[in-house]
Amino acid sequence: MSQIVRCAKEVFRQEAAALERLSEQIGAEYEQAVQLILSTQGKVIVSGMGKAGHIGKKAAASLASTGTPAFFVHPAEALHGDAGMVTAQDLVMAISNSGETAELLSFLAIVQDIGAPIIAITGGLQSRLSKMADVTLAAQVEREADPLNLAPTTSAVAQLAVADALVVCVMAERGFTTQDFRRYHPGGALGKRLA
Repeated sequence: MSQIVRCAKEVFRQEAAALERLSEQIGAEYEQAVQLILSTQGKVIVSGMGKAGHIGKKAAASLASTGTPAFFVHPAEALHGDAGMVTAQDLVMAISNSGETAELLSFLAIVQDIGAPIIAITGGLQSRLSKMADVTLAAQVEREADPLNLAPTTSAVAQLAVADALVVCVMAERGFTTQDFRRYHPGGALGKRLA
């Protein structure tokens, strides 16, 4: 087996093990988060900086395509006027590995002033983000998959899995059907399959 193949297998092993550990920690906080989403009268606004922001864009897209109106707001742009997109009827889902991202925390201070509830997805369970949130979902990992333990790899996979779990549970609670999915997703190979 080559060094590259061994490296790739180790990344898969580490990330799968991290997800398994997270799955064992799931509790009532998921019920609370799903109920918050279901009871939201406005939209779900997802925010995160850096790699967490990329995960947030995917989470917003997945929510929107499965019947939950959602969009992504970049926290730095929010501090330059985009915070005006948030109303008290909305819900904000904030994603940060550390839970100490300055731009995100500044945005969330505005969100709190507006009165919208906050769901946090973070590895920093004692972080300022966690303390600001109405519900915190753990995305803690023991280490990143890269040899330096620096690049957001395992932590990004954990954030994505937590967000996907929320999306799927909300779909199930809504009774979202194939016909509903076809309405929002008519394009591409998936849209053709559902036509």
